[in-house]
Amino acid sequence: MTLSRPVIFDCDGVLVDSEIIYLETDRECLANIGLHYSDTEYRDRFIGLPDVDFFRQIEKDFETRGLGKFPQGYSDVMKSKASNRILTDLRPICGVVEFLMALTGKVAVASSSEIAALNTKLEITNLLRHFGNHIYSADQVQRGKPEPDLFLFAAKKLDEKPENCIVIEDSLNGVKAASAAGMEVWGFTGGEHANDELPSRLHEAGAHQVFPNFNELLAFVNS
Repeated sequence: MTLSRPVIFDCDGVLVDSEIIYLETDRECLANIGLHYSDTEYRDRFIGLPDVDFFRQIEKDFETRGLGKFPQGYSDVMKSKASNRILTDLRPICGVVEFLMALTGKVAVASSSEIAALNTKLEITNLLRHFGNHIYSADQVQRGKPEPDLFLFAAKKLDEKPENCIVIEDSLNGVKAASAAGMEVWGFTGGEHANDELPSRLHEAGAHQVFPNFNELLAFVNS
């Protein structure tokens, strides 16, 4: 088949292999101030969240665990450490360009990343050109993932009905958001951060099907 339906992509962990960078740098920075999270807890709670919600949650955890007030300015330290690695280590997900070239319908990005960081990641991986003006950030809506606002916003900008859109997501929060928007959700586990539990967790969150890489996704689309 030829996939002519509109496809909305998450960015981190779907288009670019950035989630592993955030996972490693965030957990290291948080452990340095006494906030320890298991791999599973970090993935389930935080991957896919907008920055404002992520830092709100860890600041609350810091106080709830009796560690006092979250260190002033530490969020900037964390962002800076991750950003430095993004600039030097970021790569596109393997096979994503070939998949994008095979699509015949509209495409968009709907990411929890702040808009400036989102554009930087797409630019340095040479993916920006594939999406034209259809690059959307949680900055542009009132509520980020796991709420549906961002995906509904992207569908509106594409001039498409939500139920006609397909979303490709790697996070539980993203799958929940797309499901709440009434869209078909394809889970994706081709990022370096993905572990053995991720496919089943994405299914449990509402993914209609899950693909381990873009080669299999492309084979499915062409079947």
